[in-house]
Amino acid sequence: MKVGFLGAGAMGGAILSGAVAAGVLAPEDVFVYDVSTEITDKYKDMGCHIVKDNRELGESVDILLSCVKPQYAAGALAELGDTLDGKAMISIMAGLTTETIRKMTGGSFRLLRLMPNTPALVGLGAFALDSGTDLTADEKDFAQKLFESLGIVEWMPENLIDTACGLSGAGPAYIYLVIEAMADGGVAKGLPRKTAMNLAAQTVMGAAKMVMETGQHPGFLKDQVCSPGGNTIIGIKTLEEHGVRGAFIDTVIKSTERTQELGRNK
Repeated sequence: MKVGFLGAGAMGGAILSGAVAAGVLAPEDVFVYDVSTEITDKYKDMGCHIVKDNRELGESVDILLSCVKPQYAAGALAELGDTLDGKAMISIMAGLTTETIRKMTGGSFRLLRLMPNTPALVGLGAFALDSGTDLTADEKDFAQKLFESLGIVEWMPENLIDTACGLSGAGPAYIYLVIEAMADGGVAKGLPRKTAMNLAAQTVMGAAKMVMETGQHPGFLKDQVCSPGGNTIIGIKTLEEHGVRGAFIDTVIKSTERTQELGRNK
């Protein structure tokens, strides 16, 4: 299967690089168009085909991943014209519904909308896929295998994809802020910067793995660490006093609403 990448920046590049590293995509089967020569040079050196414009990209592939930013989607998709007729598109464009994407592109093609996140680059991505897609069985199987090689895959109705964008799509940025803040606390109490950063990052990764592998509720796991009168319960009390729980809930809600706004403005 010939696979095209319309845009290979941060997220598109994470999927492309991760899939090649995992052996799911062979560079010689990948076609790339991006306005950045720095990006195209990178993937040319990897062995991918670089095309001159969006139309050539559509003509060259069996399935196309549209990875452009939503604000640039209308122009980029219009250039595809009818080149995807009878083919398939996978869209990672935040906020853009399947109906909007079809109107922007024209032609007749099958479509899967999804929301990824950047940890795909290290094989720990989270992918929310539209269960109402009209991809063929073989194309759905390809998508499942592609994204499973880069993390976990969750299928859901399209109306929940925007929420996944606010939670897992934007979520890595929230956690980077948490890691940085935890490390800053360690530095404030005397830890060397590199040591503090390593301890904070490993702690976050380990805690996440505990949730995934044990199947236990995070609240239960939290209680297992909190000894009566100990330092951990005092830390939890401090977080609660600062409204951290509410802040994270509101963050996901606001990010989801912004994703929906981006879609409505197109």
